[in-house]
Amino acid sequence: MKNFPFFVAFRYLIAKKSRNVINIITAISMGGIAIGSLALIVILSAFNGLEKLVESLYSSFDPDIKITATLGKTFNEETFPEDEILNLEGIIGGTKVLEETVVLKYNQKQTFATIKGVEESFLLHSGIDSMIYEGELILEKEDLNYSVIGYGIADKIGLYLDNALQPIFIYAAKNTKQVNPNLADAFRVQPIMPAGIFAINPDFDNKYALVPYHFAQSLLMKNDQMSAYEISLKPNINPEILKAEIDKILGPDYQVQTKYQLNEIIYKTNKTEKWVTFLILSFVLVVATFNLIGNLAMLIIDKREDLFTLRSLGATENTVFKIFLIEGLLISLVGGVGGIGFGLLLTWAQQTIGIVPLQGVIVEYYPMAIELFDIIVVFTTVIFIGFAASYLPAKILTKRYFNTLTREV
Repeated sequence: MKNFPFFVAFRYLIAKKSRNVINIITAISMGGIAIGSLALIVILSAFNGLEKLVESLYSSFDPDIKITATLGKTFNEETFPEDEILNLEGIIGGTKVLEETVVLKYNQKQTFATIKGVEESFLLHSGIDSMIYEGELILEKEDLNYSVIGYGIADKIGLYLDNALQPIFIYAAKNTKQVNPNLADAFRVQPIMPAGIFAINPDFDNKYALVPYHFAQSLLMKNDQMSAYEISLKPNINPEILKAEIDKILGPDYQVQTKYQLNEIIYKTNKTEKWVTFLILSFVLVVATFNLIGNLAMLIIDKREDLFTLRSLGATENTVFKIFLIEGLLISLVGGVGGIGFGLLLTWAQQTIGIVPLQGVIVEYYPMAIELFDIIVVFTTVIFIGFAASYLPAKILTKRYFNTLTREV
């Protein structure tokens, strides 16, 4: 009978043992594996949620693809092949960008900041509209220029939009080789009204102030220059493919980077932490399977009479070994499936109900995300550890008791 070992192992699993302690150890073995599997699913889902949150935050400000000059801070906008790039399949928009470090002054307070001059298309495709903490997302209205600044900068200069009746004065250093002792002549100054405050993360909130692109050109006296060209892609488009196509168009004079390259350290760190945590919890799962070794040993002792009967009926040593190996795998399978299922249930509950709150202004509850790959990895790990924990005990103990039974016969 081809499925005979599985049939016997399954009967052993569901049948009541003669010694109650074996039932208890079996339950503990399943419970330990279930808890380990549950922990793996929940932790991996938490890392996935955090990764997606970080990606959405950075994507709300950083582009999918950013083009800069290989040499120098700026490049000529008239010679840049903007139309040719925008005609590529998968691109929904692009914006010219001009950035520079300046001094912002509001009332009697001032701070360093980076102005980012952008076109209207930036507001349409960046996703920053969902990150507005206070005020409006406008840069131009009725021929007036407006600025949207980071929360950290607003806090430093004491800007509160409910009583913002005065403009922000932007001081930009003049590009001159001579040292001017008169500070008033060393800077170009232009006023701009505050329209909104965004809150993304400290990397952006403490650094950037958005202004109209032409305003930045006028302030910096760079009427035909831009420091970058930022591109937004359609959903589910691989940025690496577009990057390769843009590289062919632009050549070596430009540097093309995807959003993952712009924040490479952050994405790699999150991935590394995720799988290091997975390995640590996998070791915990290994410890949990020690009960499985003891469980199989006691089960073989408990089924000594059955082994004698099987031996008399012509069962080979390999057949008996398969019975107890499958028994260990079934215990691992039941515990693993139960733990994974309950872990998925908890993850779903966090996604829909929000069991664990997260203090902050960005999200109300801790983000979580389920990925099929993680489920497959956890299930495979549980089965592998269960097989490893069952193989040697089943092999050694079966051989020992089988030889003993042979001598008795």
